[in-house]
Order: sequence, then structure tokens, then C-alpha cells
Amino acid sequence: MDISRRDALKAMAGTAALAALPRVSADDAKPAPAAAAPQAPGSFHHSVCRWCYAKMPLEDLARESKRIGLESVELLEPAEWPVVQKHGLTCAMAMGVTKIPEGLNRVEHHAKMVPGMIERIGACADAGLPNVICFSGSRGGMDDELGLKNCAIALRQIVGTAEKRRVTVCMELLNSKVDHHDYMCDHTAWGVELVKQVGSERFKLLYDIYHMQIMEGDVVRTIRENHAYIAHYHTGGVPGRHEIDQTQELNYAMISRAIKETGHRGYLAQEFIPVRDPMTSLAEAVAICTV
Repeated sequence: MDISRRDALKAMAGTAALAALPRVSADDAKPAPAAAAPQAPGSFHHSVCRWCYAKMPLEDLARESKRIGLESVELLEPAEWPVVQKHGLTCAMAMGVTKIPEGLNRVEHHAKMVPGMIERIGACADAGLPNVICFSGSRGGMDDELGLKNCAIALRQIVGTAEKRRVTVCMELLNSKVDHHDYMCDHTAWGVELVKQVGSERFKLLYDIYHMQIMEGDVVRTIRENHAYIAHYHTGGVPGRHEIDQTQELNYAMISRAIKETGHRGYLAQEFIPVRDPMTSLAEAVAICTV
């Protein structure tokens, strides 16, 4: 992968018609601009992760996302929320105050991160945003059971505010094999157990399909068996984290149908790094996932 999420956050058909086919005018033959597929009734909503388009001004990304039918641009800081809201979009997953390598699995971080997350939850509620992200942090030699215990201690102090303000805190599942070496929340079972220990409807998982394909595979069955613990989904082509079309190994149309069949009515966010025209690739990805 040429660029990581962390780096990016910092940097902020065919030939001529046969004679037997109906004639088309020159105007009809012109390629149409990128357009989003119509939203299927009773389906989930579509979002896009800002960091994948770090070279594009947020104003432009918001405008183009709205044009092709998305409802959200996410992984934004509070100062960025009004930019997308101006275009009639939301930020379906707001940035929290934890970091991928430095998260809630270490008690020495709690004094700063717990009140920081509580404050961010309040800001999300005031802005009408549904979710805020958090991270476990890296192991650094820590046993997974101790990390689980420490994360639960922190989250139990946070979820009371989340429940009152109706904002869902989501811990992201990331791969520790390719992109985020030593990250602790790197398997669905660990994340599910954490959700169970916290015991609040306002704490769930962000299931990143790209990351979990690398770590576990068996994506559709995992989603079907654990959807009650998942509030949000991210995409990405495997390998390479590029377009989610036929150039990669996952069948995103099937995965999207499985997600819809679970009753998910939240968001699925595109989180791939385009190697072709960005908005064309994004519109195609939304079409693939509109089921």
C-alpha cells in the first residue's frame, strides 16, 4: 500500500453499434458523468472516508460526494464538520481522541482519553452526528486479556454519556498483519467480547471488511453471526486497498447483500485509495454496494 490512513490524515461500453441494433444520436453516445446508483429501499446508507482523498480539498470532496449520491464524508475533526454539513451531508463517523497505536488498552491514557471522548461525544450530539471512533491501541507486549480489561474500564466510564446523548462509540477492527502492526483489536472475537463486557447499546464495533479479510477471511459468515455487535462498516480492495471492483478478491455486491439482510440501516463507508479517476471509482463503488 502506497499510503497509510495515518499518513493521509496527517497530510490532510464498447465499440461501434452493429447494424442490427437501434441507432443512437451523437449526444446519446457521449459517456455519461459519474452518477450514483439509486438507493435501494430499506437499505443502509453510503459514506466515504476523507483520508483516502487527502489531496482533494474537503469542499470539493463534499460537493462531489453529494452529486453522486453519498450521504456522508467521515473521519473528520470537529472543525471540518460544518464543511460537509453545508453540502447537506453528515459525518457518519467522527474522529475521537484516541490514536491507533495509543488507545484505551493502557490505563495511563485514561485520565486524558476518557474525558476527551466524553467531550467529543457531546460535540457529536450537538452537531447531530451518529458515531465517534475509538481505538484499542497497540499491544506493546501487553496480554490481550489485560488489554480487554483496560479497554472495558475506560469505555464503561464513557458510555453513560453516549447513552444520554444518543451517540454510538465504535472501536475499529484493524489488521495487525500488513498495515497496523501490533494493534490489539485485530480479531472480531476480541472486539465482540469487549462489546459484551461493556454492555451498552452505545458501544459497538466498526467492522472494516478490508482489515478483517486480511486477518480472518470468512467475511460474510462473520458478519451474519456478529452483526448485533457491529454499528458501522468500511470497505477496501484486497490486496492493496484500492478499488473494490473485479481487480481484487472480495465480492462486495454479495457482502453488501449480506449486510442488508442483517437489517443494518446505518452506514457503509468506502475506504479505498483510488488509482483511477477518484470520483468515477467512488461512484462505481457505491453502485456495487447499493443492493
